[in-house]
Amino acid sequence: MTGIAALRTAPLSARIGLAVVALYLFCLLFAPLVAPYGETEIVGGPWAGGFWDPAAEGPATLLGTDHLGRDVLSRLIYGARNSITLALLTTALSFVTGTTLGLVAAVRGGLVDQTLGRLVDLVMAFPTLIFALLVLAVAGPTLPVLIGVIALLDATRVFRIARAAAMDVAAQDFVEVARLRGEGSGWIMRREILPNIVVPLAAEFGLRFCFVFLFIATLSFIGLGIQPPTADWGSMVRENAAAISFGILMPLFPAGAIALLTIGINLVIDWAAAGHHGVSDER
Repeated sequence: MTGIAALRTAPLSARIGLAVVALYLFCLLFAPLVAPYGETEIVGGPWAGGFWDPAAEGPATLLGTDHLGRDVLSRLIYGARNSITLALLTTALSFVTGTTLGLVAAVRGGLVDQTLGRLVDLVMAFPTLIFALLVLAVAGPTLPVLIGVIALLDATRVFRIARAAAMDVAAQDFVEVARLRGEGSGWIMRREILPNIVVPLAAEFGLRFCFVFLFIATLSFIGLGIQPPTADWGSMVRENAAAISFGILMPLFPAGAIALLTIGINLVIDWAAAGHHGVSDER
């Protein structure tokens, strides 16, 4: 089934998820063009305007201003670019690392498999949040450190999934035939095993992206993620949490943006996974 045909037969939930993801990607790509104001531009007083405020000045301040007087809508749009790009880079790095090591462990086996497995167990023995807080507190919450520590933690999960899937494929006859032909481990991993585990890895990529995205938002909320004045949804919630006490809705918008993207991606993943199972059953 082609992509267009699949979209036509997609359930309503999948179409909603795709629309949400498309909207966020549009904000990611064209943030400077669609945002009413600059990322750090002061446009008014603190916590002013908003559609709930009778004194709101129009659509340019539809969601009001934050604690410093910056336009919330613009910060949300720029936050989509910053948060999603960082999560994508981190997830991609974790998958490249985890998948490569998982394939090596599955194909080489023996001491290599045991060594990599024990190293992964050692990293996973530490609570994820505590490990990240410790590294970021010592090394500083810079972007390279943030990406590296989260990618390392997430790569351990990817390693286990890739290794398990690769070992199932490695036991197949066509892989043994490739070994008998004299093909090297690299060729077997790249040409025989990897193409046969792409689908489960792709589904896992979406799930891991959600976890990474939420983890970055959590770190930003406690002040160790993306640093001000860069727009980030987690830090936007933290910086404006006190507004709730005054009946100002501003902190709910970045929190809602986080929840909406997570739900949209999960709807797409559920649809894609169901479609894959359906094809397998028909065969």
